[in-house]
Amino acid sequence: MKVMSIVGARPQFIKASPVSKALRKNHEEILVHTGQHYDDDMSRIFFEEMHIPMPDFNLGIGSGSHAVQTSGMMIGIEKLLFDIKPDVVLIYGDTNSTIAGALAAVKLHIPVAHVEACLRSGDMRMPEEVNRIVSDHISEFLFVPTETAMKIAKKEGLDNKAYNVGDVMYDALMEFLPISKKIDNQEILERSGVKKDASYALMTVHRADNTDNPENLKNIMEAVSESGIDIIFPVHPRTKKAMESYNIVCGDNVHLIDPVGYLEMLSLSSNSDMIITDSGGLQKEAFLLGKSCITLRNTTEWKETVDAGASVLAGSDKDIILKSIRNPPKPWDGKNGPYGDGNAASKIVNILADKLTK
Repeated sequence: MKVMSIVGARPQFIKASPVSKALRKNHEEILVHTGQHYDDDMSRIFFEEMHIPMPDFNLGIGSGSHAVQTSGMMIGIEKLLFDIKPDVVLIYGDTNSTIAGALAAVKLHIPVAHVEACLRSGDMRMPEEVNRIVSDHISEFLFVPTETAMKIAKKEGLDNKAYNVGDVMYDALMEFLPISKKIDNQEILERSGVKKDASYALMTVHRADNTDNPENLKNIMEAVSESGIDIIFPVHPRTKKAMESYNIVCGDNVHLIDPVGYLEMLSLSSNSDMIITDSGGLQKEAFLLGKSCITLRNTTEWKETVDAGASVLAGSDKDIILKSIRNPPKPWDGKNGPYGDGNAASKIVNILADKLTK
């Protein structure tokens, strides 16, 4: 079986790691990096740390508007599809790289397999929501991570091609968490400006709803600054640019650092008291790590974390954020987990091999 895997953004590198390892045991994988995340902190370090094979092709698309970015990716992917003629194209998540790979492949009548399929936030203003819906409806294989996602597949008439395999990010977490524990977390704290053995919260902010809205971003930063607790804040390049543009300055308790790799992020997450984020992936990892999570969004595709009471949807409401920091939600107790058994990658490969090599 010849598989072309399309990745382009930091979360996709994490998801691709276990699947790529499972694929390459008995099959051929051609890994295509669109270049959506392109600097070392957001790209190269993930391939090195997670032992992901370096991409066979890097399209080098970079940043741009949704139309410019997606169309550039489609042109580059289409050329590769003509040359390589894979049996299936594997896409991940909900980025522009996801939808570009799906559209390019389906128009050439090449089957598409969507990993992390049938997630819905219910917010059509999110570009990611559009990407999810379109990708699911044109894909031939839908690998869903939860029973909630299976219910969505059934509701949308997609259940005949959906498989509940569990969450590939859980696979990655189980593999790399023990390795991350070997990292000197105290060194990271000192580098961040946090005192030795101090408790802290970990925060990330990157979604357009927050970074492109001065009022939202200001409310978030005022809330965490007024909380008084130490907060380590790896700053996404887009967020850094927005803060500079809006002249937003954080309090001394908020420690801004450059983006970190997956292993350092796992170390920071697992040693934190709580996580404050607008990232769906980190919201889910907080749940799996048994951490309270304050989600800086009004909707989420990872509803299980909220239903379990481990995450609160605070949006950019300053009062709710502050209240949630001072009275955080109760972490998951580790029982009856919704994200599978940590073997999603091998299940995906086995299903594809069974369906495509008969």
